[in-house]
Amino acid sequence: MNERILRVLEFKKIIEQLNSQAATSLGKDQVSQLKPSTDLAEVIQLQQETDEAASIVRLDKAIPLGGITDIRESLKRSAIGGILSGEECLDVANTVYGGRQVKAFIENLEEPELPVLEELVDRITPLRELEQHIKSCIDDHGHMMDSASAKLRSIRSSIRTYENRIREKLESYTRNNSSMLSDAIVTIRNDRYVLPVKQEYRGTIGGIVHDQSSSGQTLFMEPKAVVDLNNQLHEAISKEQQEIEQILKELSEHIASFERDLYENVTVLGKIDFMFARAKLGNLMKASRPKINDRGYIKMQQARHPLIPINEVVANDVEIGKTYTSIVITGPNTGGKTVTLKMIGLCTLMAQSGLQIPALDGCEMAVFEEVFADIGDEQSIEQNLSTFSSHMTNIVDIIKKVDYRSLVLFDELGSGTDPQEGAALAMSILDEVVSREARVIATTHYPELKAYGYNRENVVNASVEFNVETLKPTYRLLIGVPGRSNAFEISKRLGLDEQIIDRAKGLVGADSKSVETMIASLEKSQLDAERDYEQAHEILLESEQLREEIMREWKQLEQKKETLYKKAEEKAEKALSQAREEAELIVNEIRQMKTNVTLKEHEWIEAKKMLEEAQPNLSRKQSKQTEPVAKEKQNLKPGDEIKLLTVNQKGEVLEKVSDNEYMVQVGIMKVKVKRSDLQLLGKQKQTIQKPVATIKGSNFHVSAELDLRGERYEDALLKLEKYIDDVLLAGYSKASIIHGKGTGALRKGVQEYVKRHPHIASAKAGESNEGGSGVTVIELR
Repeated sequence: MNERILRVLEFKKIIEQLNSQAATSLGKDQVSQLKPSTDLAEVIQLQQETDEAASIVRLDKAIPLGGITDIRESLKRSAIGGILSGEECLDVANTVYGGRQVKAFIENLEEPELPVLEELVDRITPLRELEQHIKSCIDDHGHMMDSASAKLRSIRSSIRTYENRIREKLESYTRNNSSMLSDAIVTIRNDRYVLPVKQEYRGTIGGIVHDQSSSGQTLFMEPKAVVDLNNQLHEAISKEQQEIEQILKELSEHIASFERDLYENVTVLGKIDFMFARAKLGNLMKASRPKINDRGYIKMQQARHPLIPINEVVANDVEIGKTYTSIVITGPNTGGKTVTLKMIGLCTLMAQSGLQIPALDGCEMAVFEEVFADIGDEQSIEQNLSTFSSHMTNIVDIIKKVDYRSLVLFDELGSGTDPQEGAALAMSILDEVVSREARVIATTHYPELKAYGYNRENVVNASVEFNVETLKPTYRLLIGVPGRSNAFEISKRLGLDEQIIDRAKGLVGADSKSVETMIASLEKSQLDAERDYEQAHEILLESEQLREEIMREWKQLEQKKETLYKKAEEKAEKALSQAREEAELIVNEIRQMKTNVTLKEHEWIEAKKMLEEAQPNLSRKQSKQTEPVAKEKQNLKPGDEIKLLTVNQKGEVLEKVSDNEYMVQVGIMKVKVKRSDLQLLGKQKQTIQKPVATIKGSNFHVSAELDLRGERYEDALLKLEKYIDDVLLAGYSKASIIHGKGTGALRKGVQEYVKRHPHIASAKAGESNEGGSGVTVIELR
């Protein structure tokens, strides 16, 4: 991206605002290097980074970046053997601590998806031991602490002893010889303790003179009695400095051993600060994340110029690159055309720099290889060029480089020369740039260009609205409507005589009048359309609100219905359970009947009556809810396969007794039941040989089916073993074992058992009308 466009569109001011949002020198350094990217993948990545940080900023959570400094220069010096100062070592420790705080902050966030930030903080090494080592030697002001080493503690102890002894001796002078002193104080000159002695008592005090006052009346003397002590003190201070340097050297070497980890930490922290600076600027501008494309398509709703205060700027809708590739904004000066032009260009640069743009959600921006602009007064005194010549020099340079991946911004195209020639030149330039499929936005006040958009396929006219009543521009961009001069209306409002205005109208050509009439009609149509849109939008919002209320009530009804269904199911299940228990009692009673061949007729009748009475007493409504299949009204015929719902057993229709009653066979029992208690499983089947039981005794009335569902594995196999013995004794040739599908464990156990049984000729899964893989049919030898 060329530097000139960054200057013309004032991108530097965006950088200044962004710089104020960075919390560390690391982040500010990255801000200063920010330039718009022309790589689509990189721009999308930058926008993803900004959006992640913005999701945290929107929650009003502040990332802890305090104490982090740029320690890269210190790391370089330590790596080549340099000795860092106490302050530099402390900066390293504080940066390590800050990195650990940032890492913990991101890891403890409840945001569900922060892939970029999570990947970044994974690269931060905590280095807690290094931080503790440094802080055990250096205090919060960068001074070496006594605890840094035992030797340093001993040296500083001796220094304090020497200082105390010196002060005691000198203070005795101030008490006993105060008349010889200019002031009764102990002071320091050349790092040695001295007294302010009057000139005339120099010989009386004796010692070394280190300084004198400006008048020469006071001498700062070191008495002979403290010279040795001062020498010893200096020697101790020298040893202290040597020990401090030794400790700093060791600390520097320790820091150098972690150079790679520390460098990675500051790199990551700088990037995170940079991300949050972009997010905070977006939040300040009330900006949103744009969708990025490489098709040259721009769509912004309620976009604002980033450098104009929010309470002053007028928001506009802008779209280009889909049905048209060029916009020509016409109308008078001071109408806001240039502001609109710069807003589009600046938002494009911001989006390509990973910054969010001041527009509503859902905006879309394109990545351009180059952004060109010819904006403002380009007159060059140095090159002896007029305004027109300077503009043309710039335009010639643009035309040499422009292509389909360019955004071109022309302000007052063709101005600065003869109006007719300028308008013709402007149209020719536009034709050339449009033919190269670049995206073009141009402003002009030439009336000849008002019809330009109507004669070109990929060009649309636009204007900036002007309020004739207030004589002020509204700065609203009207796409599809060319601007008009409004000169007559403005003159009339300002008090110009109507006769003069009418005479002027007569001098205007018919073509110009028709164009102005057309523009006025277009403006009215657009305003009417906008008003209709606002009304429709309000109706839509009301409809959405009504829909939400209806959906909420519908949900409540559904929940109520579910509750009723559940209660009905529980009641039905209770009734069915009771029926099964009664049926089980009936079956047990039949088995206990003592008969050799057949049951007596009155006993059969009594058993059937008990079975019929065991049916659950459910209301019609409950039956419909719990067993929807029972509602079916198919005609049943003899031979149809059915399920008797009251005992949950399969059977076969024998005959129709009445309109609502059938005689069915379930196992070895024939029962008369109601139609509502029957569920049709299949129409009349092919004749299947029914197992014929040869009754050999009262203990051999065995069902042709064994239901093992719900049984424990071991109990089921015991029942199976007894059942096979029973059917063999009863003389059956075929029987069915119902084990269900479930997890498959019981089915596998049954199949393995029957395969090993010596009296079972074959075993196979049941047909679809017999229960499928939930049933094993065996044939007996």
